[in-house]
Amino acid sequence: MDTTRAERALASLTGLSVADAFGDQYFLLSNRGLDPWTGVPPGDWPWSDDTEMACSVTELLIRRDHVDQDALAADFAARLDRRRGYGAGAFALLMKVRDGVPWAKATTEGFGGNGSYGNGAAMRVAPLGAYFAGDPARAAAEAARSAEVTHAHPEGVAGAVAVAVAAAHVAAGDEGDLFEAVLDHLRPGYLRRGVELARSLQTDDPHEAARRLGNGSRITAQDTVPFTLWLAARHRGDYERAVRSCVAVGGDMDTTAAIVGGILGGPPEAWRERRDPLPAWFSFIA
Repeated sequence: MDTTRAERALASLTGLSVADAFGDQYFLLSNRGLDPWTGVPPGDWPWSDDTEMACSVTELLIRRDHVDQDALAADFAARLDRRRGYGAGAFALLMKVRDGVPWAKATTEGFGGNGSYGNGAAMRVAPLGAYFAGDPARAAAEAARSAEVTHAHPEGVAGAVAVAVAAAHVAAGDEGDLFEAVLDHLRPGYLRRGVELARSLQTDDPHEAARRLGNGSRITAQDTVPFTLWLAARHRGDYERAVRSCVAVGGDMDTTAAIVGGILGGPPEAWRERRDPLPAWFSFIA
């Protein structure tokens, strides 16, 4: 085990899981009146499928130092817990894998044979990027492999690549332009155009940015990742502000928060104490 890489991945996983749990609380009717900028949801904070799948990615990397696609697909399927809020498409795909359908067949059969371009591959991948900090090309390649297990569409894969490279950039302490680092590893397409638009926005208002870039409400990579990169670039030293911005603009709040939190890391300790423990099968502390 590479201890340094493992520590970086676990720090990212902590940031991801705490933000996921925080954002998820704002879907509850009892919390709808909480101020997104100052509120602290009461009680313990359960996390969602974002965290459960990110734990599988992180554990696999720490144990094997690369993405073994067959092993990752098997882990996703075996650990599927519908109570964590899996989307219908992901649930159906992983049930097929659990029933013995090869993951490559199950993944390419979905969505009319085009594969998914949802935000699920992006939501779980930040710890992978942090693991490969200092090596963005490796982060991009391994992120693509992790995405292909569930997302056959190039845009779904691109979302994971973008988030992983951003997380690698931040975890390495690189002070250069985050958008340029990401764009160096994105092919032409809708996702890339969204990241280019995010880079060009002159506003500091998250509501305006979400209006232009999306807030994940369509559950697609294209509607989710550009906004999260915009937040990560503008609030690199302020985890809480970035995560609260996700809640303030609505949409797929737990997922946008998970992506931003995983890229930035460093949640408030009081928030971490409220987050539910990670899965019992997870072998590490985060």
